Amino acid sequence: MNPATLRPGQHRRPPLRRVAGAIAAALSAGLLLSGCVFSLPLGGSSGGGSTTSSGPNQDSLKSVPKGLESFYSQNVRWSSCESGFQCANIKVPTDYAHPEAGNIVIAAIRLPARGGKKGSILVNPGGPGASGYDFVRDAGKSHFTAKLRAGFDLVGFDPRGVKRSAPVTCLSDIERDESREKVYHYDTDAGLQAAIADNKEIIAKCVEKSGPALGHIDTVSSAKDMDILRALLGDNKLNYMGFSYGTSLGATYAEQFPDNVGRLVLDGAVDLALSNEDLTSQQAAAFEKSLRSYVEDCLGQSDCPLSGSVDDGIRQIQDLVSSVDANPEPADDGRLVTGPTLVSGLYTPLYDDSSWPVLTQALSSAFDGDLSLMLRIADLGADRNPDGTYSSNTGFAFNAINCLDYPMVTDTAGMRAEAARLKKVAPTFGPYFAYGGLNCRDWPFKPVGSPEPAKYSGQSPIVVIGTTGDPATPLAWAEAMRKQLGNASLVTWQGEGHTAYGRSNRCVSTAVDDYFLNGKLPVDGTRC
Repeated sequence: MNPATLRPGQHRRPPLRRVAGAIAAALSAGLLLSGCVFSLPLGGSSGGGSTTSSGPNQDSLKSVPKGLESFYSQNVRWSSCESGFQCANIKVPTDYAHPEAGNIVIAAIRLPARGGKKGSILVNPGGPGASGYDFVRDAGKSHFTAKLRAGFDLVGFDPRGVKRSAPVTCLSDIERDESREKVYHYDTDAGLQAAIADNKEIIAKCVEKSGPALGHIDTVSSAKDMDILRALLGDNKLNYMGFSYGTSLGATYAEQFPDNVGRLVLDGAVDLALSNEDLTSQQAAAFEKSLRSYVEDCLGQSDCPLSGSVDDGIRQIQDLVSSVDANPEPADDGRLVTGPTLVSGLYTPLYDDSSWPVLTQALSSAFDGDLSLMLRIADLGADRNPDGTYSSNTGFAFNAINCLDYPMVTDTAGMRAEAARLKKVAPTFGPYFAYGGLNCRDWPFKPVGSPEPAKYSGQSPIVVIGTTGDPATPLAWAEAMRKQLGNASLVTWQGEGHTAYGRSNRCVSTAVDDYFLNGKLPVDGTRC
């Protein structure tokens, strides 16, 4: 297989975000039941209605960092929006080292509690680059239990750099389509240089269009934004639920503000001690393992297009990928399906095992020579709408945030050595997760973060959740985070797919709800 990877300006390894539920719903309903009509839940339209003002109470302002008093004491206007929600804009410093130099606006949305309100729960679905605003708007009423929603306001926000909050802006929708059709063969110097040149052009556009916040969208800055949000919501302590990359954000908050931690749930945890290259390698291996689980399940179904043993089925998929990689083909809408696009369509349904039947349907069509369904699945993973517009900037924000959070291997020899390792640990996916360092090779801002174990000195215990068959955040990462935090409890769901709460079983939801509502910490080592 030629080492052709995803296009410059987009992520190599899949994003760490809790998108599985939305994708599963769209895939299952849109593909299996409606003759390939695609629709992600978009929520209601913004509307008029009441406006309320709020600000911090005195207790929530007990520990305001020096120089940030005006941000913590600002008056916030919550207006009715999105059919049953409330929205607000929160000012935060562009650069926390120089808070007087300017500010950006963080977009927030709130689903009010339906019963006796105990406080707020801030929510992040991952990424980095995923919209917490969209997550609460689209899934707040379905992903979280009625019991939890009765007791807490659910508050989503777009972290800095994401969609509505000083977004990373790089390419037009047409340019994004064109970029997704490009393939680069990094085993040749010419292919590598072509990718570098294209990536430089994309980076220049990012700098031109994104504004001064582009160099300040690191995770530590986002964690500091969360403390301002906490205070402005009137909460003495932060209650928070982070999925996937959202666990990195939550753990970073816990390290920065240990005395302000209330009840934190970190689902699909990331090991903060790992380098970007180790994260990529272990994630590639986890996706490979998940693919084997899918193939084993598929072979037991009457409509499975694969045959023989699990190893035989894996080879058949690899042969398909190699064939498309060597000879990209058009889908029914005329767009070209490349090897990287096919691989994206292959790994996206692995986020949720309820999407496996759709993957079976897409593979059946692909083996028959029609790649259209695979392209549509890849579009869902890329947040591309059927009309050709893109509903998010996740890919660009993912790159920009990671370039600030992680030092990366960017030299040719180092990237090629990493590609060889990835192909060895994950023969199907590894070559397509390689060369991520190209995204940051010519990034104009130096990284401000580095891999370090999660540190926490607070008194409030934290809940960490891992899933045995998680392809995006392997269970070992949750085990590592629980150990690093110290004052924490680990809950493990024995299942397939990415994250657990909202898609697993009553054991998990009860453990989380009891923790938030009653302060009951689940027994460390609980298995569901």
